[in-house]
Amino acid sequence: MNDILEALITSQDGMVARRQLTRHGVDWDRVRDHGAARRWVERTPRVISTVTGELTRSQREWLAVLHAGERSMLGGLSAAARHGLTGWDRDVVTVYVDDELSFEPVDGIRFFRSRRPVDLLRHPRPGIPLCRVEPAVLLFAAYQTTPRPAHGVIAATVQQRLTTVERMVEWVDTLRPLRWSKPFKRTLGDIAGGAHSGAELDVRRMCRRFSIPLPDGQRARTDSSGRRRWTDCEWRLANGSVLVLEVDGSSHADVLQTMEDHRRSRRLTTLSRMVVRCSAYEVRHEPEEIAADLIAPGLPGRVPQDAAQRVLGHTTRRRLS
Repeated sequence: MNDILEALITSQDGMVARRQLTRHGVDWDRVRDHGAARRWVERTPRVISTVTGELTRSQREWLAVLHAGERSMLGGLSAAARHGLTGWDRDVVTVYVDDELSFEPVDGIRFFRSRRPVDLLRHPRPGIPLCRVEPAVLLFAAYQTTPRPAHGVIAATVQQRLTTVERMVEWVDTLRPLRWSKPFKRTLGDIAGGAHSGAELDVRRMCRRFSIPLPDGQRARTDSSGRRRWTDCEWRLANGSVLVLEVDGSSHADVLQTMEDHRRSRRLTTLSRMVVRCSAYEVRHEPEEIAADLIAPGLPGRVPQDAAQRVLGHTTRRRLS
């Protein structure tokens, strides 16, 4: 092998396409000889590895784009992970292609044909062919069957500072027609307005559904012990008092954490500030119950009559017990 080919293979984590070998004068007989000597391994009919054993994640990604052709690129969450997105790992490698799917399928790799211009989507940085983070995330989100992962990954991408709200909104317009583009823009508006978690986004969706004013998010408060705290959601009521909603996530199942949360609520509560707590599950799956509880102290809004009656019934039973 010449030095140029060796450098190419090294830059591709030991993976190489047959077409690349042919360009550098390595014919199929030599490939077969390397395979017989167990120096190389045919991973697909189009891709050879110059390493043996189980492939790393990076090598699997190189295999995917080399197998799909020169105008392919990593897309979806595979591209987002390369850009630095954490918490959204998937075993399957996603690849965007711009031609007909006229090549063999490969286990663990998902190929998507995109009619959008390759040069528009591709990130210019050297290395493995890669989709820009904004279209990678938005196209992944647009193909989800339920809204929560779609909006969650958009929020995570912005909150992990891989892009900005402004750039994401620009890409929503650039990718038209894009499924769920209007809800995506609302979510991005919520993030710009201070929502810092998926639960806070759920609260804002609840507010729109029940005509409740959108809350202020992540407000700095000093509690009774002098400690600086950041509240999840706040509303100022007509009487001048403040209603605070604190949303507990899955991590709040820990006993010590629960005790700390209760202490936090007590110390944030004053004569003019009332703190109520709920779980992320309730906001997501029982929003009418939370809305009714928020409206009861004086927050403007509209709750279905049956939900209001259920809440009133629960309150009456608690008082009688």
